[in-house]
Amino acid sequence: MYIKKLEIENFRNYENQKIEFSKGINIFYGNNAQGKTNIIESIFFSSFGKSFRTNKEKEIIKKGEDFSKINIEYQKKDRDGKIKIILSDKKNIFINDVKIQKLSEMLGKINVIIFTPDDINILKQGPSNRRRFLNIMISQLKINYVNNLNYYIKTLEQRNNYLKQKNCDNNMLEIWDEKLIEYGIKIQEYRNNFIKKINEKIKPIHKEITDEEIEIKYISDFKDKKDFAEKLKKNREIDKIKGFTSVGIHRDDFKIYINGENVAVYGSQGQNRTSVISLKLAELEVIKDEIGEYPIMLLDDFMSELDNTRINKLLNKIKNLQVIITCTEKIKLDESKLFYVENGKILTIE
Repeated sequence: MYIKKLEIENFRNYENQKIEFSKGINIFYGNNAQGKTNIIESIFFSSFGKSFRTNKEKEIIKKGEDFSKINIEYQKKDRDGKIKIILSDKKNIFINDVKIQKLSEMLGKINVIIFTPDDINILKQGPSNRRRFLNIMISQLKINYVNNLNYYIKTLEQRNNYLKQKNCDNNMLEIWDEKLIEYGIKIQEYRNNFIKKINEKIKPIHKEITDEEIEIKYISDFKDKKDFAEKLKKNREIDKIKGFTSVGIHRDDFKIYINGENVAVYGSQGQNRTSVISLKLAELEVIKDEIGEYPIMLLDDFMSELDNTRINKLLNKIKNLQVIITCTEKIKLDESKLFYVENGKILTIE
């Protein structure tokens, strides 16, 4: 899988830019705040229909303009494809010139893995960041996961709104509880299966890089359907006082252990960084197993958080797929294409 062409119009600080990519490594370099990450963002947006940087899509539209547009052409092993996104008062997405009705229709068309400086700290940040990581990865492989997650979130919001009212009726809560359990059990199953597959891939990868033993453990509020139902019922009075649902998959997490120790608590900065690199490389292999080809790797601000040893090990593992890198310094790698970015324009291509 690879991206052939990208055209962005009024996207962040770009007025109009056309880019033709190499099938291998593509390096966008230049000073900070020139627009390099905007290229990564536009590709991510074409994969998921949303940004990894903001929930306010109006921020994406170039200042002074009333619309933004992304056109992207890609190639998979069995077909070509085109995605067009127009952002204005609302968002319109077209796949092969046909307008889609739901974001889930575009998931899996362009498979990507993104690695940003913020990911280095994913193990030390709150569990919401790790749940987001799981949701992004699983959603592009399993469309039913997205549907169940959306239904769960909607049901959770309704239950929480009801809990804020006075004199909540337990019979009404029972109705929402049944739905939370129905969707939650399915989501938990998807997450458990994904973590199992990641564990199978990450162990040999990490062992090769560091000679340490690594393991990921999925942490959930409940063990099974019966346990979830009992805990929801047990916590109803507490939930009424707090005004929100205190147990469920919306509180789930995962932890990474190195030689039996929780990396987030006891690991060095180097172990945290290497664990995240191993996690991303394991994702590559899981996606390849699922779809039969490697996804596209997006490496934003590549040099800022990794030392040369980790950079070289990462590059050695991803040399057989399309990689799109942003960095401040000009670096020349084998079979790479270089783009110099300045003030929302690509000035030179090598």
